[in-house]
Amino acid sequence: MIPSVLPTYNRAPLNFEKGEGAWLIEKDGRRFLDLGSGIAVNALGHAHPALVEALTDQAQKLWHVSNLYEIPQQQALADKLVETSFADTVFFTNSGTEACELAVKMARKYWFEKDQPERVDIITYSGSFHGRSSAGIAAAGSEKMVHGFGPILGGFVHLDWLDLEATKEAISDKTAAVLVEPVQGEGGIRPMPDADLKALRALCDEAGILLILDEVQCGVGRTGRLFAHEWAGITPDIMMVAKGIGGGFPLGAVLATEEAASGMTAGTHGSTYGGNPLGCAVGKAVLDIVSAPGFLDGVNARSGLLRQRLEGLVASYPDVFEGVRGAGLMLGLKCVKPAGDVVQAGYDAQVITVPAADNVVRLLPPLTLSDAEIHEAVDRLEQAAQSLQAD
Repeated sequence: MIPSVLPTYNRAPLNFEKGEGAWLIEKDGRRFLDLGSGIAVNALGHAHPALVEALTDQAQKLWHVSNLYEIPQQQALADKLVETSFADTVFFTNSGTEACELAVKMARKYWFEKDQPERVDIITYSGSFHGRSSAGIAAAGSEKMVHGFGPILGGFVHLDWLDLEATKEAISDKTAAVLVEPVQGEGGIRPMPDADLKALRALCDEAGILLILDEVQCGVGRTGRLFAHEWAGITPDIMMVAKGIGGGFPLGAVLATEEAASGMTAGTHGSTYGGNPLGCAVGKAVLDIVSAPGFLDGVNARSGLLRQRLEGLVASYPDVFEGVRGAGLMLGLKCVKPAGDVVQAGYDAQVITVPAADNVVRLLPPLTLSDAEIHEAVDRLEQAAQSLQAD
């Protein structure tokens, strides 16, 4: 008999009742150090006082009115995003998947309005993950994502990761945009080198096409800058954001320049829940904290300490780990042992990690993780490694 919850996940037998900062408390009382953050969602940890206050205050006033009316909380968050990013305009969604759908629509509508409706192709890369909608799985193009879900949405050109020469050759009079993650998350914590991201921006400029960045997982302070592309000193035309922007409340957004968004006029897109007062009140509180002076300096300092400790862990357990990669507090442990076994051993040591492709375990802790918690986290990972080495 099929369970009442559709069985599309292989869930760990853990039942968390409460969260406090970087900690999750199981119903049996065990305390787990959370290096997963709900897959990079709880950017400020669990039950952050400022987010609890923002949510509670707004919940006592107004939850939902729909986008048929002006929403002051949405306006405030949009203004903050425009102030702190490359963007001129923002559309709010409930998730990264919905943000992908709009980004694809926006790029294609841009060229339609330029009297070039044949420009529909979007170049994407192996190892990518852009959500599980029709456009998202078509953009990724992997057999794992598309198997059994045909016919697959057309208009995507799939290339090998970091193959800029192939990108240059693939651009044609049918190309609308290039879509890429500055740091691949599900693909195994694979950062795109700054020089390559600069070169990709230059290729798009030379060809006159749009650059879409998927910062759903790597954005909102995760790499030590507000957005990951800032390290390369470039800006996109369109950007997808979600996960960390809501701090645990479902929220996503598409940020764009005025030019890239020029085709999106009244009636071309919508969302019943997107940008609701509750989500935007929490999102504004998140962004106020993450963009405050000094906050990201702290993220970079803590990420340096965490990486240093992880490098030592890898060196001590070469039969378990191969290396460390990533940026900021978006790090991956490339494993020798199966990544799933490392995650499970972490559960036994009461530390939460997240598996990814390429036999990588993701470490996506709250950006507020303390130095003491970093040391405790690595100590627990060492316990996991010792148990695996003993097998």
